[in-house]
Amino acid sequence: MRTTRLGLLAAAVCLGACGGRTSAPKLSHTTKERESSVAQAQKTHEYPSPPPPRQHVGGAWWSPAAAVKAFALGYINWNAATISTDMRGLAARSIGQARAATQLAAAQTAGDYELRRGGIANAGTVQAIAPLTGQPDRYVVVTRELTTATATTAYQGLEPAWHVAIATVTQLGPAQWVVSGWQPES
Repeated sequence: MRTTRLGLLAAAVCLGACGGRTSAPKLSHTTKERESSVAQAQKTHEYPSPPPPRQHVGGAWWSPAAAVKAFALGYINWNAATISTDMRGLAARSIGQARAATQLAAAQTAGDYELRRGGIANAGTVQAIAPLTGQPDRYVVVTRELTTATATTAYQGLEPAWHVAIATVTQLGPAQWVVSGWQPES
């Protein structure tokens, strides 16, 4: 790939010189941004995603804890008919790894025949959100969830269970927080 770029650059310089140009062609602002994004992706192995639209679950995410709670509630409350749409909605309101994880979940559940056939659903509440000691912008999230099914006995008698996740948040602007990482631990 580097050889291809050098070849293209040499061709551009040659064409510029042959046409009587005395300076290299100027790169547009967009081209510079794209090259910067590619350089960052090569260094970090992640292409930077654009920020999410300025819409938020249940109102403005004025604090990190509010962003985490809204994301967690959306992540744990779903049914077989809505899970793909719910995950796409979370993806639209998150960035980075959290966006990628929810996009993947939306894609995987979209055609999940067993999920729909069983009428599987999950419902829960956020029990606690606390900063992760020594790790800025990371939070421990504790939820209590119950998975049920309307067309199978697989979940019959199942008691609500405690779950833990680690959430990472990013500040987009003053009083504008978004979830950028979501890592279920249990």
